Amino acid sequence: MYLSRTQIEEIAVAVMKDFNDFFFNEKTGRKKEDLQGTPIDQFAKDYLGLSVSFAHLSSDGNLCGLTAYADTEFVLEENGQSKTIFLKQNQVILDMSFITPGQVRNLCGKRRFTLAHECAHQILYQMQSEDGKTSCRKKYAAHTAYSLRDLKTKEDWNEWQANVLGAAILMPQEQIDLAMWYFAASNKLKNYGGYFNYKDHSVLKMICQAFGVSKSAAIIRLKELDYMEEYAYSDFRDPLEVWNEE
Repeated sequence: MYLSRTQIEEIAVAVMKDFNDFFFNEKTGRKKEDLQGTPIDQFAKDYLGLSVSFAHLSSDGNLCGLTAYADTEFVLEENGQSKTIFLKQNQVILDMSFITPGQVRNLCGKRRFTLAHECAHQILYQMQSEDGKTSCRKKYAAHTAYSLRDLKTKEDWNEWQANVLGAAILMPQEQIDLAMWYFAASNKLKNYGGYFNYKDHSVLKMICQAFGVSKSAAIIRLKELDYMEEYAYSDFRDPLEVWNEE
């Protein structure tokens, strides 16, 4: 199943409308119209019915999360040793680094995006035809061990779609529109080759805090929604006022 960005955005709108109707009620004390980040943990566990756990996946951060469409196992190579990760259908495993003391706050945005990305894989899988679902399950047959390279190759075609849908789940367009109205009077931010002036940097920081995402994720999303203008770094005339967001 190959989807355009427009189609993925439409899927995100429909999914988030259904989730908001499911999640926001009198018990939460919150309104759907309020500016807030998507509660991605509740989205994964309570809405999608996924089991989320943590395990040591990689020492270099190369592998942040795993999910599959059938019971299976993956063999990871690290420091010359093999390690088998068992993964059940409807399960997501995130890297243990996300809950390591001293790293929880620093990696919060990365953890939230990783979980949203894995949720997106599961949503896209559910939208497949029955033949498509069967094909996906066969790629991850039970009792078959796959290497990390196998994983990346088999999922490569779907990674872009999962990234786009994951971002749209964490930062719905309706909420980004509201945030840009609140923080920037709907004016576009100016990106000077990865640098921002003080005012735009402040807006970007508030958006990251509101949605619980990293600066890189926020920048990509704002570009996608046409809230950012690109300029060469040389166009900026006061280097004392710039902020590097890389």
